[in-house]
Formats: sequence, structure tokens, C-alpha cells
Amino acid sequence: MKARLDNLCRRIQAAAVACGRRPEAVRLVAVSKTWPAEDVREAIGAGIRIIGESYIQEAREKIAVLADQPVSWHFIGHLQSKKAKYAVKLFDLIHTVDSVKLGAELQKEAQKIGKIQGILLQVNTGMEASKSGVAPEAVMDLARELSRFGNLRILGLMTIPPLYNEPEKVAPYFRELRLIRDRIQAENISNVRMEELSMGMTGDFEVAIQEGATLVRIGSALFGERG
Repeated sequence: MKARLDNLCRRIQAAAVACGRRPEAVRLVAVSKTWPAEDVREAIGAGIRIIGESYIQEAREKIAVLADQPVSWHFIGHLQSKKAKYAVKLFDLIHTVDSVKLGAELQKEAQKIGKIQGILLQVNTGMEASKSGVAPEAVMDLARELSRFGNLRILGLMTIPPLYNEPEKVAPYFRELRLIRDRIQAENISNVRMEELSMGMTGDFEVAIQEGATLVRIGSALFGERG
């Protein structure tokens, strides 16, 4: 685990330096869905500080077991509105908000417990029917709508691009997310900060870094291939 993490960190650093960015501007989200708490504990021991989970029930169990660990938990899977109350209690940052309905539920639940919930807006840059996310042309309106919710903080954008064998082919989708970020930032909407771009996974994170990623979501390159 430590060797894989060290290798990943070297690749992240090299990708950032190659495009004139500071390596510390890019953070690694360790995607631990389906991996047991023991493996997650090992990753934290190796130096991981952000864990990404995709399923509420699985995450609840791991977070309870690992409550003593110095780690930030991010939700990176599709989130149903009815599970908003659990997500607000468990996660520091939710990457996958794509509707006013979901935002309203998160606002309601965050208000109940006096929390300011960090969120990212998920954008379907590839316009794929199989993927969640708001259409690129609708992101600005969604940001304006959700900015009214005092217990939410919009901190950036997230995307899952179409799957290609050649990482360079996904670059336009990452670039589009960055350009959307720039347009929203230019509007200076109250309660909206465009600090984060969550994009890039094991097969394409170096390209994502070139296009401005601040959070890269990596599973198999860290934990290994699932059986």
C-alpha cells in the first residue's frame, strides 16, 4: 500500500509540475468502495487523508469503525434525496449534487444539526444518459438556485467523463468543466466558491491535473484490482 501511494504521489507531483501547477494544489481522494475497513485503515496509515465512498450504508459502517482516524470523508456516488440526512451526518464534502431537489434536502438536514455542508455540483460533461449530473448549460442556474441555501457551501464542480482507452480523449471534458468553473467564478455569486474541480480517476488523472483538477478520485491504483 505504501509503495503504491508513494508512486501515485510522485505521478501527481510530476503531472502538476509539468503544467506549472503547485503539487500541493492537487489532493488525492482514495476511493474505497467495496474495500473493507481494515484496508482503509492501512491506507490512512500510509498517509491518505481523504476517503471517498459511494454507498451510504457501506460508508456508515466504515466511518463508525474508523472514527478514531484523522481523515476527511467525501461522498462521490449517486445520492438519493431520501438519503440526504445520512450524507449530511457522515460526509465533509458531497461531490454529486445535481438538482435543486437534492440541494433542498441537504439544506433541510444540515439546518437540523447546525452544519454548513460542503458540496460540489456534478456536471454531465459527456451528456451520457447512463450518468448523473446536470447538463453543462444548466450549471449556472443550479448554482444560483442553491446559493440561496444558507447551510450549503458550493465549493466547486465534479464530473465523470465518458470512458476511453486513451486518456487524451477525455481532456476536452475536463477542459469544459474548468471553463464552466471560470464562468461561474466570474459571476461572483454569493455563497458560491469555485475552489475545487473533482475530476480524474486511475486511468486519466494526469490529464485531469493538466486541465486543473484539485481532487483526483483514485481507487484501483491505490488499493489494487478487486477480485
